[in-house]
Order: sequence, then structure tokens, then C-alpha cells
Amino acid sequence: MKLKNFWILLFVIATLAAFAQEANKKKVFLLNIKSEITPATRRQVSQAFTEADSAKADVFLIHMNTYGGTVVDADSIRTRILQSKIPVYVFIDNNAASAGALISIACDGIYMRPGGSIGAATVVNQTGAAMPDKYQSYMRSTMRATAEAHGKDTTITATGDTIIDWFRDPAIAEAMVDERIFIEGVSDTGQVLTFTPSEAIENGFCEGTAETVDEVLQQLGINDYELFEYEPTFIEKIIGFLVHPMISGLLIMAIVGGIYFEMQSPGIGFPLGIAILAALLYFMPLYLEGLAEHWEIALFIVGLILIAVEIFVIPGFGIAGALGILFVFVGLVLSLIDNVNFDFEGVQMEGVGKAIATVVIGIFSGFVLALYLGKRMFTAEHGMFKNFALNTVQHVDEGFVSVETKLFDLKGKKGTAQTVLRPGGKINVEGEVYDAVAVTGFIDKDEKIVVTKVEATQLYVELDEE
Repeated sequence: MKLKNFWILLFVIATLAAFAQEANKKKVFLLNIKSEITPATRRQVSQAFTEADSAKADVFLIHMNTYGGTVVDADSIRTRILQSKIPVYVFIDNNAASAGALISIACDGIYMRPGGSIGAATVVNQTGAAMPDKYQSYMRSTMRATAEAHGKDTTITATGDTIIDWFRDPAIAEAMVDERIFIEGVSDTGQVLTFTPSEAIENGFCEGTAETVDEVLQQLGINDYELFEYEPTFIEKIIGFLVHPMISGLLIMAIVGGIYFEMQSPGIGFPLGIAILAALLYFMPLYLEGLAEHWEIALFIVGLILIAVEIFVIPGFGIAGALGILFVFVGLVLSLIDNVNFDFEGVQMEGVGKAIATVVIGIFSGFVLALYLGKRMFTAEHGMFKNFALNTVQHVDEGFVSVETKLFDLKGKKGTAQTVLRPGGKINVEGEVYDAVAVTGFIDKDEKIVVTKVEATQLYVELDEE
């Protein structure tokens, strides 16, 4: 009995020891930032901090290697870091330039790989040329405020002098942006400040060097830890896939093709559904990436409305149709350009040309493909979607009856307009009513017509001048 109690006691002690060991393990959450700072980076940082909070992480570690990115997104990330209740550290794996420097300075501790660098935070455009001073002024103040956020020690000497010792010197942070700032022994005028690891350590912008994440954690006094690493969500991967220029072009093709098929065979529904889905997949990722603005999307929608009005309400083709096409084109192009509202100062012609080429190729290819598939897929006799064709006609005296109709036999036959055609409407040919489109754009009710063309299960008619 005593032996049994001994083994029970031993088991309890072992279990408690295991629990104690597990409890002593630090939870480390790792986030990799190893590409350009973009809206996607900002979203992923936000998601990573949420996951770290849920995991009750003790340390948040950023593994960084970046040449920079958008200031707006970097500013959002640095604010999130400064507000974090979890201590945030960064391991600079070679580069923390520009926006990367801003994010690094926001962290509680900076560690660098030997041979790495931090700094060069001047705001530049896509060609690398410095932006106007209003952009530099914002970046200077942001860098200065980020350094100041880490606090300072104030000492009053025996002679009454006040000595301020910043944890991170705001003037040094500002010198990483502005080459005009001179700091004796640190930076010369005419050169934007960039630190090597040893220089960064000497000036309080680095706590130590390391070769690996494990070495960084050891310097933080963390030897026994459980590592949680952020993985982009499925949605983030889909967004990254959809914003590729080739995919954007394919989506434009789907938009054009869907609208064309729906106009050729009104009432089918699914071509229009495909066009709407393609438009959502085109604009939503661009909106989340910060490229597509509200007004650019609205411009596209207004353009579609004007085109619909021109086709179904106003006879002929005039100002509404032309404006509609222009609005749709401009909306698609501007959604691919990184402009800020109506400010195109930082937009390069190379990016504009790339956006225009993507949209033009997408629209042209979509139109050509729609014409080709229209004949192949919607032919009443042989098309794979022939069952969606108009196979019912309406007898004036009998109502709707389902009969097989060879629409191609109607070419050249005459009748009257059952309704106004603007250009779509109904015609009466030999006592039967069909859907038709007026080639001339507008035919009044009861006008005499002649069927001039049958294409993709759609009748096209003109006024009968005889």
C-alpha cells in the first residue's frame, strides 16, 4: 500500500513539473516582412497582432528584409506597433530602408544581421526620384515622433544644466529622411543617413547583432520558447493572385464578354452574372490594395448605366453612349494606378501606360472572344448552349406555345414592330412574335421591318423601305 502511494506521489510530482516547465515556456509570435510594404502588408500585420493577442504571446518578433514601400501603410503599421501591449522586436535581415526603417524604429528593440543596414527613409517615387518637400516634411515628422515615442531620460546637473538623453535620438531619425540635417559625428549635410549595424548600435538604433531568430531571442533572455509564425490567410493569397495584371486583363475580358452575351440573348441571366462577378473580382482586390478609390468604382458604374440608357432608352448612339464608354474605360484604368484622389503627382507614365495597355488588351480580347464564342456557343442548331436560345415563339391568337423554331429561316422575311425597338423589342413575323434588335437603333411600333441578320440566336431587323 505504501509502495502504491509512493508511485502516485511520484506521478503527481512529475505531472506538476511538466506543467511548470510548459508554463515557463515563452510564447513568441513571428511575422515575416520580406517584401515591399503595401496595403497587403498592413492587413497582414493587423491580422498577426490579432493572432498574437489570441495566443497570449509574450513577444512579437518581426523578421524584416525590405527596401521600403508606401508611407501610408508603413505609418499604420508603426502606429499598431507603438500601441501594442506585447513587446515588439525586429530582426533586420540585411535591409530596413525607407518605410522599413520607420517600422523598425517603432519597435521596442532592434537587432541586425552583420552586413545589414537601416535608414535612407527619403520619400521617393517609382523611379527613385525624391518627392516634393511636402512628402518629405510628413516623413520627417513621423520619423521624429516615432523616435520620441520611446521616451527620454532628463538629468539636471549640479550647475543647473538640463541634459536630455533620448532612447532613440529624434534628430538622427529625421536625418534618415533629410540630407540637410547635420549631426556632428553622425551625419554630414548632403547625405541621407544610413547606419551599418555597428553604427546603429553606437547611436542607440540597434541593441545587438544576430545571425538567426534564435540568437535574437537568446539576447532577449528567451531560451525556452514556443514559436507561432503568421501565415497569410487564404483570402490574402487570393487577393495577391487577383491583382496580377494578367488576371486583371482576364477579368476585363469576362466583364466585356458577359455584357455582350447578355445583350445578344436577353433574359438568359448567367452571362450578366459572370460580368458582375468579374467586376467584383476586379475592383475588390484593387480597393483593398488601396489602388481603386470610391469615385473610380462609381465612375465605372455610371459608365455602365449610361451605356444601358443609350441602348435601351435613347434611340441611336450619341452622347450618353460615348460618355458611358469613356467612363467605363477611365474607371478601369484609374483603378490600376496608385493615385491619391485627383492627385497624380507621384504617378509615373510607365504605370499609366501599363494600366492602359492592360485595359485595352482586356477589352479588345474580350470583345473578339465574345464574337467568336457567340457564334460557337449560342448557335441554335449546334451551340453547346443552344437550349438557352429562344426556342419559343408567341402566336398572336394562341399565347405562348413551345415549338422548335429555325430562326435562320427568318432571314429576309418581313413583318411589323410589335413594340418600340430601342434597339431591343418584339417583332411580328407571319403571326408569330420574336425578340429582335434594330440595326438602326430605333424603330417605332407598327413600323414595317425586314429581318436582315440572324446571329447567336438573335434576330436583327431594319425598316422595310419598300
